[in-house]
Amino acid sequence: MVQDTYKTIADVSEGLYTEKRSKFIAVALPVKTVEEIKEHLEVYQKKYYDARHVCYAYMLGHERKDFRANDNGEPSGTAGKPILGQINSNELTDILVIVVRYFGGIKLGTSGLIVAYKAAAAEAIAAATILEKTVDDEVTVLFEYPFMNDVMRIVKEEEPEIVDQLYDMDCRMALRIRRSCMPRLRERLSKVETARLSDQD
Repeated sequence: MVQDTYKTIADVSEGLYTEKRSKFIAVALPVKTVEEIKEHLEVYQKKYYDARHVCYAYMLGHERKDFRANDNGEPSGTAGKPILGQINSNELTDILVIVVRYFGGIKLGTSGLIVAYKAAAAEAIAAATILEKTVDDEVTVLFEYPFMNDVMRIVKEEEPEIVDQLYDMDCRMALRIRRSCMPRLRERLSKVETARLSDQD
């Protein structure tokens, strides 16, 4: 069975956790790229310029292999890791969770910090709308115009999304479909006379 779904969040959501007068403001954001993450971090670092720490963790990609946790000056492993832990326990990806800490004058100790960052991140994620998305692949099919009906019938039955199309003597159609449905789509298209398939990355 192909694993072709993943979970992410629909929108920005926030959470708040206070412990011994320290205030932890958590923000969960849907993201797609490291560039986006950098932009968001800049915005929040400016917005909370007077905060003691702006810690974060992110996870990218449906395979959930691209991730990072940052303690931003907190003792190692007390901030970024617990935030990342919440992303993992909710099986989320394409997400950035930032937790801003305003120090309340009373030290929390490492275990206190871990609990607080974890709780703040959990609050932000709990406030988010979780979406399940499919992992989609693309294929481009090239065929001669007389075989248009054959291709269109398959498209109608298999219901891929038409990403791009060009109709001429030689026709081209780029299709996107859920990964687990791709083998069947490819197989059916390849049986159309004159059809040539090429993958899209």
